[in-house]
Amino acid sequence: MKGRRLPTVLALAACALAAAGCGQGTDLSNGPVIGKQGDDQKASVALGFPGFATKNTTRVGGADPVADAAGVALAVFAGKSAGERPRAVALVDASNWQGGIAASVFMSPAIRAPVLLTRGGDLPGATSQALDALDPTGARNAGRAQVIQVGDAAAPNGRRVVQVKGSNPYALARSIDRLQSAAVGKTSDRVMIASAQRPEYAMPAAAWAAKAGDPILYVKRDSIPKETMSALKAHQQPKIYVLGPADAVSDKVLLALRRLGTVRRIAGPSPVTNAIAFARFVDGPFGWGVVDPGHGLVFASAKRPMDAAAAAPLSSSGTYGPLLLLDDAAGLPPTLVQYLLDIQPGYERDPVRGVYNHGWMIGDASAVSVTDQARIDTLLEIVPVNSAAKPSS
Repeated sequence: MKGRRLPTVLALAACALAAAGCGQGTDLSNGPVIGKQGDDQKASVALGFPGFATKNTTRVGGADPVADAAGVALAVFAGKSAGERPRAVALVDASNWQGGIAASVFMSPAIRAPVLLTRGGDLPGATSQALDALDPTGARNAGRAQVIQVGDAAAPNGRRVVQVKGSNPYALARSIDRLQSAAVGKTSDRVMIASAQRPEYAMPAAAWAAKAGDPILYVKRDSIPKETMSALKAHQQPKIYVLGPADAVSDKVLLALRRLGTVRRIAGPSPVTNAIAFARFVDGPFGWGVVDPGHGLVFASAKRPMDAAAAAPLSSSGTYGPLLLLDDAAGLPPTLVQYLLDIQPGYERDPVRGVYNHGWMIGDASAVSVTDQARIDTLLEIVPVNSAAKPSS
């Protein structure tokens, strides 16, 4: 039996989740062919394993963040009934990583809007088809808008649109915070601060914003822009969590922030260790506190900052979980290997009674190699806690 074609509504999800990804310009009009006969010479490879999935990982294999955002949104909102569709979608220009990461907060429960990406004034094919497939219902707390147009992003015709504007990254983040606060009905008593100049240290904030609804505001290395200052004052002495080391956000800025609220820094000396520090961190209701087995994890390249916004819905649904980063070094960073070993699941008698970790890989093999994916799969696998342990019969 020949492989059948999915309807257009589902075609993008299949393509964006495929190991090779869907780059800009891919023709999805008839949908990708799904299914291979067992006697086809390369059937096992064409099915996408292990590039698409291993026993403990799943890849959203976009060749760029545009495709990744579309694939993630369609994976999270897979149904067509009103209760399974997003209330709104946030559109952000693909070149505006600050806006994308800050707009991840719209995925939290008040609005529930995933980020999709545009290219200047154009809607890429992946975004346009995803928007049609998602068919947002209209956010109850955003004026029934179906689309939140962030900054200079393109806006589609025929949809109810609310605009969020800002003349710079600091003003745009403040405007995003205002809309989020209006949707919730109050300002958050927790705020994340990140560098507007070092995206690799800001990326992990997107996952938490999507999960918890805590906003992201930006600073310069040695100063607090007036727009950020104004936004923080509106939160009335919040708990302020600064993400990144001193070479991203200086101690001078921390000192100034202490006049606006209580301040704690969450940091590691590299993007990889910084993300791990945030994954471990907990302060009351704030923070992932992932220091034990039984969690979802999201893996992305520190070189593709907009993938943080694209992947954010995976941290606020399904298995939930923090964003972890890979650098461009050969092999997995030793600090990431050690962290995964620290939270690796184990069992004494029966693995069926254990807990499990699952990893989402964001991007194609140029972002996360298949070799790294296989290694991560091994580190996520539940294992016997002693050599004598074995599955019960």
